[in-house]
Amino acid sequence: MRHYDLSPLYRSTVGFDRLFSMLDTLSGGEASTPGYPPYNIERTGEDAYRITMAVAGFGDQDIDIETRQGVLTVKAQKGDETDGEDREILHRGIAARSFERRFQLADHVEVSGASLQNGLLHIDLVREVPEAMKPRKIAIAPGDAKQIEAKAA
Repeated sequence: MRHYDLSPLYRSTVGFDRLFSMLDTLSGGEASTPGYPPYNIERTGEDAYRITMAVAGFGDQDIDIETRQGVLTVKAQKGDETDGEDREILHRGIAARSFERRFQLADHVEVSGASLQNGLLHIDLVREVPEAMKPRKIAIAPGDAKQIEAKAA
């Protein structure tokens, strides 16, 4: 039997939880999160999500967040680190390389805000389904009981 790894789709989309959970269950796979920078996608409410990315060494002026046609793009470009100081780095353990990370958003999922705290970039998302697309209850009106008479042949 063939095994399909759905983890790349699962980790780069937001709002498709039920679909990917079903596919993940069927395939027996587990989602993993390789790559730079590391990140989490979490559900914070019924229609609310949060992407948290570890961006140590980057400031808010180094990071650009953009949404276009259902794709959330997070880019970071590290500026010049020297700041006029004459220094030599003996060991570089904090990766401060540029990156670009894209997330495919489900229909009606919008970015509601972003914040940078303690080296973690938090991007809050909310799903706002238009009123016309929400399910609505249709009342059944009581009707007159009509009886069909059988004719003798």
